[in-house]
This record gives sequence, structure tokens and C-alpha cells, in this order.
Amino acid sequence: MAKLYFYYSAMNAGKSTTLLQSSYNYRERGMSTLLFAPKFDDRFGKPAIYSRIGLKQDATLFDANFDLFAESEKQKEESGSLRCVLIDEAHFLTKMQVAQIVMIAKQLNLPVLCYGLRTDFLGETFPGSQYLLAWAEELVEIKTICHCGSKATMNMRIDEEGRAVTSGEQVHIGGNDRYLSVCMKHYVEGVSSIPDLSKQKEGAVCS
Repeated sequence: MAKLYFYYSAMNAGKSTTLLQSSYNYRERGMSTLLFAPKFDDRFGKPAIYSRIGLKQDATLFDANFDLFAESEKQKEESGSLRCVLIDEAHFLTKMQVAQIVMIAKQLNLPVLCYGLRTDFLGETFPGSQYLLAWAEELVEIKTICHCGSKATMNMRIDEEGRAVTSGEQVHIGGNDRYLSVCMKHYVEGVSSIPDLSKQKEGAVCS
């Protein structure tokens, strides 16, 4: 029976590259894949998933009302060779959509590979991440590093001057000009104006 997988990391860890490589592996063996990506991320124009190293593949875009199960069922019936569903930026899924992709794995018997962030710039889980962490059968961390060389686990939003942003909407699309992947020590130092974190600052260490 197919499983639901959640590959999570801080930003700039190569999630999209890993997704596209997984899709390529299927396609190289004559098996088709179905890729989903959030509709509102239109930085690259044509509906596709792009990696920082130049790889890309067409994708079906989803918003909060999109039925991933229905689309996957339709594609499986039409293609006859669909073998895997892959979702980029899966932290933007709703609770209902995570339930839908559980059913893709269990009722359609298609493995679902989700790639996304665990937390936002304030250290809070996204709705999609919350339920993927709870319901995915396989959890895999994709690792990246902080500027100090330690493992980066947090996403820090920065302003035009490179200072940490400590308030605002959860969703703000941006790249390296707006986000840094950092270890907990440097996250705490950067967002020291947040009381619950600043009082822990002196005891924080890189690990």
C-alpha cells in the first residue's frame, strides 16, 4: 500500500530540487507523475516547479478550494501510467487537503511525496505542516546549514536592511532577499524582541 511522505526543512535546503529529481526517476522508467504547486506563487510565470539550480517541470496549481483527490483520480484514469503524486510548498495545504492526499495514498494507492517548511518566520507551524507532521507515515528532514555552519532549523524573515522581522502576515512570498535559514541560536538572537524567545537567549547554543 502506498504511503504519504513529508519531506520538511528550513528554506533553501533544496526541497524543489529533490522533488524534481524524484519525479525524474519515475519518468525515466516510463511512469508518469502528477505535480502540484500553490497557485499564488507566481514569481516564475508559467505554472511549473522550479529549482534554484535551473530544473523545472510543469505543475497543476492549487488554492485552498482545490480538490487534490479528485484531480489525482482523474489523472490516474486518463493516463493509465500515473505512479506518484508530488506536492511542492506543501505547508500551504489546508487540513482538508491533507486529508485528501491521505486518501490518494490509501484509496488510489499512489505514493504522495510532500515537500515543505515545518514552521514560519515566527516559529509557528503552517496548517499544512501541522497535519502533515501528524498524519504522514514517513517524515524525512532535508538538512541545510546556517551561516555559522550549524544545522539550520528556523526561517528568519528579514527587511530591506537585513534585520529580522518579528510581526506580519504568515505568508509573504520571497527568496534570499526576504528569508534566511538559521540555527536556533541565531534565530533567537535575531528575534530577541519576542518575549518567549528572548528570555531564553543567554542559554541558547548552536548544535
